Order: sequence, then structure tokens, then C-alpha cells
Amino acid sequence: MTTHEAEADSLRLAGAEADLLRLAGAEAEAQRRDAADPGHRHLFHVPPAEGGRYPETAYFAGNSLGLQPRATRTDLLADLDTWSQIGVEGWFESQRPWTRYHELLTGPTARLVGARTTETVVMNTLTVNLHLLMVSFYRPAGERTRIVIEDAAFPSDSYAVRSQARFHGLDPDETVVRLRPRAGEDTLRTEDVTAYLAAEGERVALVLLGGVNYLTGELMDIPAITAAGRAAGAVVGWDLAHAVGNVPLSLHDWDVDFAAWCTYKYLNSGPGALAGLFVHERHLGDPDLPRFEGWWGNDLATRFEMAPVSRPPATADAWQVSCQPLLAMGPVRTSLELFDAVGMPALRERSIRLTGWLEQLLDEVTADRPLTVVTPRDPDRRGCQLSVRIGVGSAAELASRLRYEHGVIADSREPDIIRFAPVPLYSTYHDCWRAAEALAATVDVTKPA
Repeated sequence: MTTHEAEADSLRLAGAEADLLRLAGAEAEAQRRDAADPGHRHLFHVPPAEGGRYPETAYFAGNSLGLQPRATRTDLLADLDTWSQIGVEGWFESQRPWTRYHELLTGPTARLVGARTTETVVMNTLTVNLHLLMVSFYRPAGERTRIVIEDAAFPSDSYAVRSQARFHGLDPDETVVRLRPRAGEDTLRTEDVTAYLAAEGERVALVLLGGVNYLTGELMDIPAITAAGRAAGAVVGWDLAHAVGNVPLSLHDWDVDFAAWCTYKYLNSGPGALAGLFVHERHLGDPDLPRFEGWWGNDLATRFEMAPVSRPPATADAWQVSCQPLLAMGPVRTSLELFDAVGMPALRERSIRLTGWLEQLLDEVTADRPLTVVTPRDPDRRGCQLSVRIGVGSAAELASRLRYEHGVIADSREPDIIRFAPVPLYSTYHDCWRAAEALAATVDVTKPA
């Protein structure tokens, strides 16, 4: 090793030690913040740590799978008891009759997404719901055939819209428009989306964007983009998988045509949990709107007449097709009751504080390392996720080291993104401190040139 290389290594190690000392001083501040702003961690099961010096995981993967509420097991067992004790009579005679079970989810869901109760229903899974909604709302005609998505859309959305284009006999490479950020930027600008719609709107049949981008954590300006799309004559739908339970929503007032979301991320309803959808009331009961139908979409008042022709209600329930999996509804109900009790305004306020604290700590770590936060710095343009691009090595390998060496669970998106989601229901300021300390200990300070 040359003298210059030795000096460089010495400076690198000194920088790493200085970062760790500064972060060590921040631990007391994290503990003070937790005492003043404790959240609701006690209501959840937190996995034990598989590495590091703390018994519980610092869990930052709620944007992929939320933690299990402690009440879920009890509520689910109660539904199992109904099945074991009265069998088929549970459809009508149980404490929560199965024929109407989904209605227990409608009110809390409507409040969570800013909708009327007639506009929402919990059913199926996210991409299934997107397809059922596109049957109704993607109706290409003449020159108006394009579907606009973001280039960094979740792959399932991309597959869904491309398959819809093919289903209508169109070339998906020509039909699907993928909006990209400007050169050198990581996130879409609202003005670029609205400018495209103003210039090309007469060719756009459907706008389908993610409310919060899964990769970057960017919160899109849903009302502005919805207004621009509808002014251009397009239908505007939203994938809210990363927005529901994360940021406040007002789908009815924003005039959104339709939306769909899952409930296993921020809504903590379990892996593969039932999803939800929204249809604006102006579309409800429209006899000219095509829709796939099945028995469960028939009005309950006439469903058991077993008539050959469906009589769907003038609500979002009309988009139901099959009987919903009843045992899967219990965890969703449990979670929604928790959101009703805590309230989205309080959660959003804590989210801004918690994510801001993590950002402050990450600024210390990323300043002299090959790490860059790509999520917008403006709290109004993000939810509770900070995505970090790594400049050296594999994101998956770094996530593994964070987990097994430090007890920090974040999730990776190859090739170079690590996502940290400090969820306001159960994450702590100390968790954020642990994440920053783990990054500082795991990623080397950049050597001077």
C-alpha cells in the first residue's frame, strides 16, 4: 500500500468513526422523541431481530407488508368459531352475517379514502380489481386509444395495461405511453404530466398512475393530474397501493373516476389480503357502462331469487363478481377499525415528523458515502418512504447485511434502491436512528480522489 493509499484509508476510517459518534449522540434525542411522540407500536407484533444488539427488528418494510395487529388473531378466531358452531347458518344468523360482512368494511374504507359509502367496496386483489375496472373504463375508440402510466410503474400495472391493449386488438408498444422524469431527475414533475395531457389528450383514453410511486416514494398531485386528464377527455384512475393508509385522500372531491388498492401494506391486513376499489358516484347505476358480472354483484334483496338476469345495485358493490373469502375479511376489518380509532390526520402528522427525522439522520450518513436519497425532500410530495440509491454494490446484499448484522429490515429493489418506510402506526424514532447507524456501519465512506 502506498503512503497516499494509507492516508486515504485513514481519512475514510476517521470519517466513518466521526459519523458513528455523531449518530451515537443522536440516540438520546431519538429516545426523547419516542417518549414525547410514542405512536401505537404496542398494538402490533414486531418480529424479533436476527442480528444486532436489540431484541426487536427495526422494521421499515411496511410499504411491502405491514406488521400484524395484535387484535387480528382474536378477531379471526371469532370468525372461525362462527363457522365451527353454526356452519352454513353463518350466512344469515351469525353476529356478523356473512352475506353482509363486506358492508362492515365499507364505511371505514370510505372514510380512509375520502369517498361516499356507495363508492367503495373491499374485494379480490389489486390487479384483479384493476382489470375489472378497466373493463368498464378503458374504452378505446378512434384516435383515443392511449393509456398513460409512469415509466417506473409497478410491474403488475404495466403488465395489466399492456394486456388490456392487446385484448382490444392494439399494439401495446404504441398504445401504452410511459412518462419519464426529466434527464438527471428521479421523479415526475406534475407540470410535465399535465403538459403531456394538454398536448396529447385527444389521443388518451386512460390515465392510470400510482398515487405514491412504489420505487421513489413520490406522492403525485392526484387532484391536479385528475383535473388535467378529465379536461383532456380521458378517464383517470389511480393505483393507490402505496397511498392508502399512508397519505390523506379525497377521491370523491378530487373527481377521480376510479381507483384500486391493496390492504397488505400500510393497512396491515396480511399477505395477499383483500383489496379495495372506488368508483365515483357519477358512474354508479349507468346502464351503458360495461361491466363483468357475477352472483355477488347482484342486489342482496334479490340475490336469492336465483333469477337468470342480474339486477346490480347502483353502488360499487355492482363490481363484485364472486362471493368474497369471508375469513380474509376479518383482518381487513380489524385494521380498518384501528385506522378509524387513530385517524388519518394524526397519522399523517406523525408520519411527517418521523420521516423528517429519518431524513435528517440519513443526511449525516449519505453526505460522504455513495448513497443518495431519491425521494422528494418536500414532505407534501412524499408519504412515509425514503428511497436510497446505492452507488456501489448490490441493493439486495446491502439489505441482507442490514438485517442479519444490525436487525434492520428494509427492502431492496434491484439494482440499486433500498426503501425505508417509517410507518407512523408502529415505527419509532429509535428505529430511524438504528437504520442510520446501520447504514453508517455497513457502507464505507467514499475514499478521497
